[in-house]
Amino acid sequence: QMQLVESGGGLVRTGDSLRLSCEASGRTGNMVAMGWFRQAPGKDHEFVASISWSDGLTYYGDFVKGRFTISIDKAKNTMYLLMTALKPEDTAVYSCTATDLRGSNYSAGDGAEFDYWGHGTQVTVSS
Repeated sequence: QMQLVESGGGLVRTGDSLRLSCEASGRTGNMVAMGWFRQAPGKDHEFVASISWSDGLTYYGDFVKGRFTISIDKAKNTMYLLMTALKPEDTAVYSCTATDLRGSNYSAGDGAEFDYWGHGTQVTVSS
């Protein structure tokens, strides 16, 4: 089993930046990819970004448009999401995900491709 714990959420203003972190623990030796999803009130989960653990290839949701950057620190088993130029519509619970299944289509933006989920961290952007 793998455990994921997010941190870094909070209340910010429009245009501000915020960096989320997700630390993985437990059986992380076979990590294949990690990702971020978000869920706003009354809406479905939305793909934010994912990253390959082996080569660092990154994939982003269409709405990101260069504002967010996903990265990993393998030594710390930690994934980051740097969010810039935040907008009120970015307000959501951001959840960290991971998969250790080879062949997982983690670039497709489908939450079903990830086996482990964190509890989420709230990001609120005020106008």
